[in-house]
Amino acid sequence: MMTAIPFAADGIAHTIQIALAPSFLLTAIGAILALLTGRLGRVVDRARWIEEHYAPKGDAAHDYQVAQLRLIDQRMKYANRALVLCTLSAMLICIEIAGLFIAAMFNLALGQIMAMAFVVAMLLLIAGLILFLYEVRIAVEATRVQDDLLERE
Repeated sequence: MMTAIPFAADGIAHTIQIALAPSFLLTAIGAILALLTGRLGRVVDRARWIEEHYAPKGDAAHDYQVAQLRLIDQRMKYANRALVLCTLSAMLICIEIAGLFIAAMFNLALGQIMAMAFVVAMLLLIAGLILFLYEVRIAVEATRVQDDLLERE
């Protein structure tokens, strides 16, 4: 049976200090995930609305609806991938926080592993945010007002 090394109060305080920054990052990633989930939900709702009001071929609105559905499909793809990458980032941050406490409790030298987990989590978050930017760019393109509706002189 393995016995744990006594865990001094100052060791606990130091570990909490070290784990505090990743826990704040985890909160921020949670907010990003909520934002992405909300955007994805609105995109799905828009796709369903277009599908319910889908114009047959030959109708003036048909080509516009097809173009909108293609953009919506792209948005869903990018938003979903961004959600996956940000979720993986959050999971790695959770693993890092747990790893910090496990390393402190059992006096393990996991510093390099924890640093690598943090770097990978940041790379996943960066990739997720880049995909989010693509999704926003597509959303702006999809919501441009048609010139003929602006009645410009």
